[in-house]
Amino acid sequence: MEATKRGAFNFVRKSGQFDVEKLLADVNNALEKRRQTEETGILRRALETMSGAASPVFNSASMRDVVRTVERVAKSDVSILITGESGTGKEVIADLVHTFSDRSKARIIKINCAALPRELIESELFGSVKGAFTGAHSDREGLFRQAEGGTLFLDEISEMPIDTQSKLLRVLQDQEVRPVGGKVSYKTNCRIVAATNRKTDDAIKDGKLREDLFYRISAISVHLAPLRERREDIMPLANSFLKRFAAQANRVIKGYTSSAVERLTSFDWPGNIRQLQNEVQRAVLLSEGDEVDATDLSITKTRMVGDEPQDTNFTLLEGVERNAIIQMLKETGGNKLETAKRLGIGRQTLYNKIKAYGIEV
Repeated sequence: MEATKRGAFNFVRKSGQFDVEKLLADVNNALEKRRQTEETGILRRALETMSGAASPVFNSASMRDVVRTVERVAKSDVSILITGESGTGKEVIADLVHTFSDRSKARIIKINCAALPRELIESELFGSVKGAFTGAHSDREGLFRQAEGGTLFLDEISEMPIDTQSKLLRVLQDQEVRPVGGKVSYKTNCRIVAATNRKTDDAIKDGKLREDLFYRISAISVHLAPLRERREDIMPLANSFLKRFAAQANRVIKGYTSSAVERLTSFDWPGNIRQLQNEVQRAVLLSEGDEVDATDLSITKTRMVGDEPQDTNFTLLEGVERNAIIQMLKETGGNKLETAKRLGIGRQTLYNKIKAYGIEV
């Protein structure tokens, strides 16, 4: 009984008749338990990838639900759509799906659909043959073929041109890909994980996302709540980032002062986890003591929770985000690139929000 309490799976009595069949059954059961433990370890290590630490990186119920969903569906080949604001960790969840799937020994190939010009995205996805267009000096293997047997992550899929979405839908339906300018199609075998920071209903309504493609890629949908809606995760993430960046900087930093904790947990984080990560890295480099204090943080009370929106056409949360962008634009003198960098969001995302919120720069 004592051995079992200390972790022994089972035990065999020395006295009495020795049952070989029972022993073999116990060994098989022990091996199965070990396999399940190892798989759980893979999941845990994958989760730790986002923080570089061996401590939990989330406490919120919403993230526990996300992880449970990933555990249930990762081993299937079903397509998954991950939604959530910029910086909420959609790419991390895509990595998690791949790591915990039976395709983990193959590659996960990633493409940001918003980062490529219209004329290049098709050749990047599907490949191209020599002479298909100006600059095509040789055959090009597309990402679908590079991801063969693995996972293809299509980030910001709602930013993909509509005509390319039509061709993508055909590829997913036929499981065949034809390079641009080519006459031969190739069978493809990769799992699709897509992501978008837009609300899917709005994206479909605005003509940014084909409805039929949406239904094709969203057999399973996973939504990542913004950091302001899961404040229980702020300090676990902040502590994990602190440990990582302190080690990288060869600094001994024990943690955060109470005022810093109050500042971190009260801030609205319009750039979500990415912004928090950048803020902690900056604080580690600039702090002089063995704790990060509120004075080491660049976030200010003018951008904290509770600020009322200045435009009644926006919700409270949208108003807070709008004010945060305006404040950062003021601090950077209207420099959009620097503003996006400080907020921890992409430049195109910032442009979209400036336009959506009617901000004059």
